[in-house]
Amino acid sequence: MSNQPLRLKLDGSALTSNWHILDAMSGGASAGAAVKADGYGLGAKDVVTLLAAAGCKDFFVAHWGEAFDISGLVDPKAISVLNGPLPQDIEQALQIGAKPVINSIAQADRWLAAGGGQCDLMIDSGMNRLGVAPHDIGNPAIQKLDIDICMSHLASADEDSRQNAAQQKLFSALRHNISARRYSLANSAGICLGDDYHFDLTRPGLSLYGGIPRNELRENIRPVAQPEAAILQIRDVEAGAHIGYNATFTAMQSMRLAVIAIGYADGYLRAFSNKGLLRYENQILPIVGRISMDLSILDISSCPHLQEGDWLALDYDLVTNAQLSGLSQYELLTGLGKRFDHNWF
Repeated sequence: MSNQPLRLKLDGSALTSNWHILDAMSGGASAGAAVKADGYGLGAKDVVTLLAAAGCKDFFVAHWGEAFDISGLVDPKAISVLNGPLPQDIEQALQIGAKPVINSIAQADRWLAAGGGQCDLMIDSGMNRLGVAPHDIGNPAIQKLDIDICMSHLASADEDSRQNAAQQKLFSALRHNISARRYSLANSAGICLGDDYHFDLTRPGLSLYGGIPRNELRENIRPVAQPEAAILQIRDVEAGAHIGYNATFTAMQSMRLAVIAIGYADGYLRAFSNKGLLRYENQILPIVGRISMDLSILDISSCPHLQEGDWLALDYDLVTNAQLSGLSQYELLTGLGKRFDHNWF
């Protein structure tokens, strides 16, 4: 156990509760879990262990290194690698035994030539990111694949967009030309769009970790991560004192300030300068001045009893902070740095 002045309090019961809710909302489909980017910044090994114990059977990562990190925790065939196999990935892919998600004819040829066996397939239904184009589905290489999950990805599920129905209609039609064991379209937000979007398997990510991409999830999804930072120094300043880089805040009266051990290197970006809030018990403590690389400054005049070493909680409601900072909820989670101690409870 390290003694970092940064810690993440992580609620394991909230994580598993969120998965159960998303699984139930998926109707006749089962819910998997996107655990890429180190479990959205919360620690993929811990996340996978908790979700597998809760009943989750399908896990999605981006890179082969991520698959390797969790391969000892679940059956490797339960892991799908979304970015597919590059030439340099084939040897490791075969060793790990996880499934590549085939995104192109070149990837299909590569996988077949390696004798790789079971895989997944991504179809591009309108996002123009990863995925096989609809007109390439009939290619012999695609037709030869041993496909477990045939999937596509919604581009605008967090909005009431006509693109959602267009993608659902296209995927629903295209899947009849692809022989696969299961079909999957919906992410966290897509689950809220209804049964027509669920198919056999849903792939929630953000909402597992407390994110709210649509209002339908607001009542039941619980926050999982609570960042906290320790006070490094307390100082008193007089009216007229300039605070932080470039003097973007000037004290209008005497103030008591605390310097805390969190900055933009930890994912608490400069977008929170003069905007962010922390809490101590029921007191709200505002950030003053610019966020530095490793440090932030806040006004603790309302809590004069605070001392060096005391812990303060970031006001880190994902929806509120996304609106406040202009960052997405995804960035707020995945940007949390490596210096946090992870404390699951």
